[in-house]
Amino acid sequence: MPITLEQARRLPPTVGLMTAARMLGIGRTKAYQLARAGEFPCKMIRLGEGYRVATADLLRVLGVDPDDG
Repeated sequence: MPITLEQARRLPPTVGLMTAARMLGIGRTKAYQLARAGEFPCKMIRLGEGYRVATADLLRVLGVDPDDG
């Protein structure tokens, strides 16, 4: 199920890689390939074996002003 704009604006400061990938329309395998290569289209934080994506940057990539709410 797609995430609405209202739901996106209520997300925490960072989201998991799969949440970000779903919002961008990227599949799991491609998302991890991009993340490992340092080419994911949003700012990411590497935490051990996992990734967190900066929500504000994700919204900007999607063309949404995170401060316009």
